[in-house]
Amino acid sequence: MSNTLTKSELIDQVSGAADISKAAAGRAIDALLDNIKGALADGQKVELRGFGSFERVETAARTGRNPKTGEPVEIPAGSRVKFKAGKDLK
Repeated sequence: MSNTLTKSELIDQVSGAADISKAAAGRAIDALLDNIKGALADGQKVELRGFGSFERVETAARTGRNPKTGEPVEIPAGSRVKFKAGKDLK
């Protein structure tokens, strides 16, 4: 047994727990993920009470190091998604 829960395994579990078809569970999960991605792209914070919150944060440009050669490398500014676990998940 793997330590990773894949999307298809999650669909199987949701389908069984909610007593709906696998196709309907897949559409529901896809819709949830698409809405979370869309909200983050629009700069909104996504909060799922008890589970956690997702937030897009901007990162500043910085100088890093190439681990193989030790040479300095410029890392451009960008954005990333930060997740903070909620009380029930902790």
